[in-house]
Amino acid sequence: MEASRGWLVACMLAMTLVATLTEDVCRAPNGKDGVAGNPGRPGRPGLKGERGEPGAAGIRTGIRGPKGDPGESGPPGKPGNMGSPGPNGPLGSSGPPGPKGIKGNPGNIRDQPRPAFSAIRQNPPPTAGNVVIFDKVITNEEGPYQNNTGRFICAVPGYYYFTFQVISKWDICLSIKSSSSRGQPRSSLGFCDANSKGLFQVVSGGTVLQLQRGDQVWIEKDPAKGRIYQGPEVDSIFSGFLIFPST
Repeated sequence: MEASRGWLVACMLAMTLVATLTEDVCRAPNGKDGVAGNPGRPGRPGLKGERGEPGAAGIRTGIRGPKGDPGESGPPGKPGNMGSPGPNGPLGSSGPPGPKGIKGNPGNIRDQPRPAFSAIRQNPPPTAGNVVIFDKVITNEEGPYQNNTGRFICAVPGYYYFTFQVISKWDICLSIKSSSSRGQPRSSLGFCDANSKGLFQVVSGGTVLQLQRGDQVWIEKDPAKGRIYQGPEVDSIFSGFLIFPST
């Protein structure tokens, strides 16, 4: 029994030795790398990659590139605010005369307004202030003069002529005054005369005024030099009338 077991071990060792020797004798050495082959054909394009992160800002060189092509016109913007008016331009040359109009119908002087008055100072009220009252009316066509106040009140807008002649034996200063329909003063014309001999002297004055409806005209005396002669010998007078109405 033991002899058989020994023989079996001897046979396995012999077979192992033979296999080892056979492997070392049949294995070839490593060869050298071969020559690179020809390049292959290009493959198909790959898919588009994702957008990368923005790059860092470039360094400014100060060199300006060429002007690019003009882009397409954008949509119109909203209208801006209206600007302030500019200065007036120079006056243009006169145009040619227009054609002659048709002759109008003849006017009638009787249809024209004729306000006119004259009044003398006879028995004026004692408390009239500085307004000179010409109380006795000689003419008052269309009634523009008020003999109780000494004022002419305009009813027809236009150009009027006013005049006065006042008798005095003393130094005297008078004024033709006017005011608007609202009572605001408009004009004042003063007339003065010095009298050192105590004789009758005439202070007179006159003017043309452009009046509107409701304007008033009167004679006013200076508080210190406004003494007017009052007697049967001579009279002081105040008159006015329309020259022509306003157009």
